[in-house]
Amino acid sequence: MLINCAKAILKKVRVSPQKLNVVASMIRGMKTDKALGVLLYSKKRIAIDVRKTLMSAIANAENNNGLDSNALYVKEAHVGYSIKLRRFHPRGRGRGGIITKPFSHLTIIVEEKKN
Repeated sequence: MLINCAKAILKKVRVSPQKLNVVASMIRGMKTDKALGVLLYSKKRIAIDVRKTLMSAIANAENNNGLDSNALYVKEAHVGYSIKLRRFHPRGRGRGGIITKPFSHLTIIVEEKKN
């Protein structure tokens, strides 16, 4: 990993990767202060956890790498699959229907913009 980057990882969050990717795609490539504002006023439930993860990545950049928080932007925000809980719902004729409850991972990488 480059020295002018910092990352934060959110693991096993209880939302499907498709829904999380909608929120993650809103902030890709944005400056961090603008991305925090977008996430603050988003109506998606998962935007709260994405905002916390972005704030953690910003804090990691400031404290661990000594980067300027005003020059940071979201370099990557990618979503991955995690576990799936499988539940059964009774159906007709003694059968059972499978209900899957997916979990996902989120990785946010912030980088200092070169002028």
